[in-house]
Amino acid sequence: MSSESAEGAREPQDAVQGSAGRDAEAVSRFVERFASEMTEAGMQRMASRVFAALLADDDASMTSAELALALQISPAAVSGAINYLTQVSMVGRERDPGSRRDRYRLHNEIWYTTFASRDQVLTRWERTLKEGARTLGEHTPAGARLAETAAFFEFLQSELGALMGRWEEHRKTLDLPVAEESRGV
Repeated sequence: MSSESAEGAREPQDAVQGSAGRDAEAVSRFVERFASEMTEAGMQRMASRVFAALLADDDASMTSAELALALQISPAAVSGAINYLTQVSMVGRERDPGSRRDRYRLHNEIWYTTFASRDQVLTRWERTLKEGARTLGEHTPAGARLAETAAFFEFLQSELGALMGRWEEHRKTLDLPVAEESRGV
């Protein structure tokens, strides 16, 4: 667990290093590298950086001030990134007891949760695309394109459910490292 001051904020070095005394520069390089990969894949740049910082934090939880310090960005940039990340259900907002300060936390099993929540999005897109294909005429070039896209999303959705089930079974067979805090150390 990170050391905290009387106000509940972590010490500046902990916002970057975490409690394990890691090399702050190496952590920063990882955060920027992973954020760059996510940006290349289409995510907003600041949202990628904030997400990567939370991912690299032992608690997977930071305040706006901690994120601004760790990433050397403005509070406004943090706010915009957090708004995006909460909108796409990648980050949750919570409040420390007795504090007015929000903490931003990655959801447990973030990748599983993120992909599983896409099921609802795919359903809405599929329904809208099918309606669009009927509206445009399924035998017109645009209507045929929408119908094929809807069929792709329908297929993807059916495969995603099966894939998530296989992941759960596979995960049980993995010898994943357990965090020291989880072992009671």
